[in-house]
Amino acid sequence: MIKNASILRKLEDDFIRSETMRPEEQSLQFLSAMWNEGVALGVLPPSDPWEGLDVDIRIAGILNSCLTKSLPD
Repeated sequence: MIKNASILRKLEDDFIRSETMRPEEQSLQFLSAMWNEGVALGVLPPSDPWEGLDVDIRIAGILNSCLTKSLPD
């Protein structure tokens, strides 16, 4: 049971911040490796790049609307 949620929230925030801060070169190498893996699996490049775009746009709209609403503390 979590007794102090603020400490847990700070720990999570610190962890996320430390995991996401990467040098640009390392990020590009990671992206390149993921792309090569997708090509090797035969799922990249997509046969129809426009497929599913309408769903992505709808999801982005929903997420953006959630970001503009105030969050409870």
